[in-house]
Amino acid sequence: MKAFFKAVAIIFVLVVVAFCAFLLEVPDSKHGSDRAIKEWEVTWADRFDPNMSVEDLERLPGWTRVEADGPKPEVPTWAKAQWVKIGIPEFDKGKPTVLFEKIYGYNVVILSGDRVIFESERKYKYETNTILLPLDQSAEGNSIYVGIKSGSRIGLQSGVLLGDYAEMQNKYIKDNLTDFIIGCALIFIAVVMLICSLFLKNKNLSSWFSLCLIILASGIIVITYSSFLYSLYGKYGGIYVVLFDLSLLVLLPSFTTFFESIFGKGYKSIISKYKKFQLGYSLFCVLFMIVNLLSGNQFYDYYKIATVTVLGIIMIVQFILLITVSTIYTIRGNQEAIIFSVGFAIFALLGIVELSWFFFKSAYYDLYLWKWGVVCFVISLIIILGKRFARNHEQVVEYSKQLEMFNNELQRSEKMEIISELAASVAHEVRNPLQVTRGFLQLLVAKQNSADKVYLSMALEELDRASSIITDFLTFAKPEVGKVTELNVLNEFIHIEGILVPMANLQGGKISVHIPQDLYIKGNSSKFKQAFINIIKNSIESLHGEGEIQIWAYEKDGEVSIHIKDTGEGMDEEVLSRLGEPYFSNKTKGTGLGLMVTFRIIEIMNGKINFTSKKGVGTEAVIRFPALKHA
Repeated sequence: MKAFFKAVAIIFVLVVVAFCAFLLEVPDSKHGSDRAIKEWEVTWADRFDPNMSVEDLERLPGWTRVEADGPKPEVPTWAKAQWVKIGIPEFDKGKPTVLFEKIYGYNVVILSGDRVIFESERKYKYETNTILLPLDQSAEGNSIYVGIKSGSRIGLQSGVLLGDYAEMQNKYIKDNLTDFIIGCALIFIAVVMLICSLFLKNKNLSSWFSLCLIILASGIIVITYSSFLYSLYGKYGGIYVVLFDLSLLVLLPSFTTFFESIFGKGYKSIISKYKKFQLGYSLFCVLFMIVNLLSGNQFYDYYKIATVTVLGIIMIVQFILLITVSTIYTIRGNQEAIIFSVGFAIFALLGIVELSWFFFKSAYYDLYLWKWGVVCFVISLIIILGKRFARNHEQVVEYSKQLEMFNNELQRSEKMEIISELAASVAHEVRNPLQVTRGFLQLLVAKQNSADKVYLSMALEELDRASSIITDFLTFAKPEVGKVTELNVLNEFIHIEGILVPMANLQGGKISVHIPQDLYIKGNSSKFKQAFINIIKNSIESLHGEGEIQIWAYEKDGEVSIHIKDTGEGMDEEVLSRLGEPYFSNKTKGTGLGLMVTFRIIEIMNGKINFTSKKGVGTEAVIRFPALKHA
């Protein structure tokens, strides 16, 4: 049932994630291809001048027609800027608005006529722009000019949509909302986990804290990678870039640290060694970032190689390494490895494909699918950590049960020790006076011929009973087995049966014994008989009339097991749990010493005893001794 609910919960989470992805990512049918501007003209310039007039722009040479779905023009080696001429068709309703889904450039200026209607100049190194631009009625039927300056990626690289302002604004927000929802959700989860880490013990902190860093860094990366944030709050763009780089440098070693905390160091500590390498490289990149920022981005080209090209290769190697190790654990049947492999395989596959495509496109590609891989992977990590905590909880519960059992055993041992000392002291001090008293009473019985002789005989019987109790005390206090010999279990029970069958018959019950001839143990014959006579006598007394006592034995796994089962009145759980305690008995005149002595004898003979019982059904005792191979 628990497995069923777990499966339902996982399926529910996946359905919710898929449903959210569908709602957020499926294009709105109202913004179809008929509202898209499908072609424009492009030319290049050796310098970027945002103050150029339309006439100057028209005189620029090399204007080339480009189709939206066609190949993008190659950037000349001498080019420093790109100008794009876009014709705006007539618009029949609402306020005309243009949505540029992706423009690569640090500086972007848009002209309508000789008037600048948009201008953006970025001092930080983030060139992806998404621009929502309302137009005047004068722009309809005319052209607008887009000037772009960039140091690396440059130009209009995605669609240009035309529509009513409200519709374009809705699409603009909807297309970029996914990143904020995913990013904020991940950050919120990480913050909650960090707060919860205050209540964790050191044993769990490594995996918990590394998972917190993975989720936190992933959330920050998702948000700061989105061009939407730079469009809304562009003046803080430099901070976003730094946060993105720092989060990426924290994320990669955190992955490896979490993997190590769950699955270990790997073959020849390869996981630990790679983690140390990643930590060192991340520290190097952070120092490089600080130097580059302090120098005003003078070393940006080298910094980009270190944090894009080299780090991308390190990521691919990391993905391959971890998925290989987790696959090995999966083949070995590790459930956590299976969960990790599924989540990581989705993330790694999307990551490798997108990174490869990113390099193949010469960086003219914005990574997109990876964020859904992050979501799937984070879910798998949370499931793994949840299973780990659940297993730890089960271990704590099991340890608590064992501790309670050990405490009970310790208390019992302490009681036994106290009783042993008391029993030895009382037995030695009382036995001699009792023997003297019994001797005088015997003399008086021999001389008496009156009715007082009956009372004297009763006194002798009570003295004998007291002597028997003292003998039990001495046996309990000093349970020496005596002379240890090889015992044939069947022969011992033939003697025990001969003693107890008459007693059982008087009670209306019967005893049946089924023991093979080849069962041997080591012990003392008289003590063995004493222990089993005590147990069987208790079974006979529990019959209260007709009933049966079955005795059988066998050898298994190097032990001789002896079963004594009766159909008597049985015992409830409370009585059963107290068997063998000092002074506990459910008989009217019982002292509890009989079973105490039995327990001690079996213990001294390296045996084990266990009782099972049910009220109104009967009781079964199982006694196990080490088997002795008979020559």
